[in-house]
Amino acid sequence: MALRKIFRAVIMGPPGSGKGTVSSRIRESFGLQHLSSGDMLRANIEAKSELGLLMKSCIDQGQLVPDDVISRLILASLREMDHSSWLLDGFPRTVSQAESLDSEFTVDTVVNLDVPFQTIKERLTSRWVHLPSGRVYNIDFNPPKIPGLDDITGEPLTQRDDDMPETVTRRLKAYENQTEPVLEYYRSKGVLATFTGTETNKIWPHVHTFLSKKMTQSRKIRGHV
Repeated sequence: MALRKIFRAVIMGPPGSGKGTVSSRIRESFGLQHLSSGDMLRANIEAKSELGLLMKSCIDQGQLVPDDVISRLILASLREMDHSSWLLDGFPRTVSQAESLDSEFTVDTVVNLDVPFQTIKERLTSRWVHLPSGRVYNIDFNPPKIPGLDDITGEPLTQRDDDMPETVTRRLKAYENQTEPVLEYYRSKGVLATFTGTETNKIWPHVHTFLSKKMTQSRKIRGHV
């Protein structure tokens, strides 16, 4: 389904919510360009741009990158896509960033994936990796043939630090504290659409139906402007 009019969206969801999968399906189904703030940040650091060097300095010192620096980076990238439809992932993360985005672009909708934290904990803490190859196993639905060992090499599997129970709990709590004000900001503007569930494949049809209707409405409205 190709878009005839510009449509801009933000996707939000905690780590392990299936945001990457849903984002790729939105891109494939509706032709939106998927923009990851993390990818943009890494690209600027690698390119040693002015903003990239500033961000690297903050990160190296263990400091949070200031809102205005992140906003400048993202908005500069979006300006280069002025006549494109996009799906923004990882930004905004604060109300200040959301206000900066709104100052230059109209966000048509914010897709919020609401997956119970307990489900995410079970999903992430069940994940084990064969580090040399990058092969990923899940104890619940994709277990190795021999517990704790890679199917191909027989070498030991490792659990990433990010997937350890105490780390997952900390990451989810930090996400909740940081993003709840942003969700409330978009809720108050009437553009927040929340999809609740425990399985990405069951959430996705609802997201697809919603976006199909939303984009049709957007084309009609903008067609009269």
